[in-house]
Formats: sequence, C-alpha cells, structure tokens
Amino acid sequence: MNRTVRLALIGVFAALAIALNVAGPKIPAPYAPFLYYQVWEIPIVFAFLAIGPLEGVAVSVINTMVLFAYFQGSLPSGPFYNLIAILSMFIGIYVPYKLATRNCPAENLSGYLKNHLKAIIISATAIGICTRVLITTIVNYFALQQPFPLGFSYTQPAALAFLPLSVLFNASVAAYTIPIAVGITAAVSKAFANIKG
Repeated sequence: MNRTVRLALIGVFAALAIALNVAGPKIPAPYAPFLYYQVWEIPIVFAFLAIGPLEGVAVSVINTMVLFAYFQGSLPSGPFYNLIAILSMFIGIYVPYKLATRNCPAENLSGYLKNHLKAIIISATAIGICTRVLITTIVNYFALQQPFPLGFSYTQPAALAFLPLSVLFNASVAAYTIPIAVGITAAVSKAFANIKG
C-alpha cells in the first residue's frame, strides 16, 4: 500500500470516527449517565489493525484535534483523556495481534485470521481491557483532582469513589470495541483475499 493510499485512508477513518463521535448513537451508562457508550472508537481500532499501528495512532490524533477544536464535551481537556484511553487500548491489542500474525504471509492473512480469530479476539480484548483500565485509572485519579479545565477539582476521596465507575466504563467500552474491530478486520481481509483470488 503506497503512501498516498495510506494518507487517504487515514483521512477517511478520521472523518468516520469524528462523524460517529458527533452524530452517532450515544447511550448513557446506567451507573453514570454523564458517561456515554458510543461506537466511534471502532473505526479507529480497525484502522490500527487493518492499515497499520502508525496510521491508527494518526487517526486517533486527528480525531482528538478536531474534538478539541469543535466538540470538547463537558470538560475542555476531555478529548485528550479519550486519546489516552484509545492509545492505552492499542498497547493491549497490538501485542497478541502481532504475535499471532507475525509469521503469516500477507496473502495467507485472511485464512489465518479465520482459523485463529477466536483466540485473537479473546487475547486482544483481555489485554486491551487490562491496559486501558490500568492507564485510565491512574490518569483519572490524578486528573479528576485538578482544577477546571483539566479536571473537576475532586477531593481525593471523591476521585477514589469515581474510579470503580471509570474501571467499569473503560472495561466495557473495550469489551465491545475490540472484538467488533477485529471481526471487521478479519471480514475485510477475507473479502480482499477473495477479490484477489
């Protein structure tokens, strides 16, 4: 894949993530209605897996810059915290996905993914949840105690009380985002393999 195609795909997936973030479905978490379940992270994770890690990071950064400029949410620094959540999840996804496919030739990738899809989904999801929860918990603990616009000036007990909600939210977002993105990646790889074949 040449550089022009990669840049075009970065633009496409960044636009898709932004559109889903702004106009996509938003389901309030029943345990914390100010947190929303959305699907905008799925195209970012897909770009990370299907195009490449650097391209996935680029899509994440573009999404964050646009959100900073136009759609910050209740906290102006919120897009930055979203970026941390996504990048921390990338760490957990990258390791098992790369280990599973490291010796697989590109022309056999779709078949390999099909045969090992369940193991890849389970391992990438489990490790992605762990890395996202660990990093966002540490960040939230310190960030929530900062004055606006970095945080909400929480006291230490209030920040500690929020952390279980943060853990539940970040774990559950990763729990549906990763398997859907890996599944879509496998389906697209298979479709391209069939076209080439």
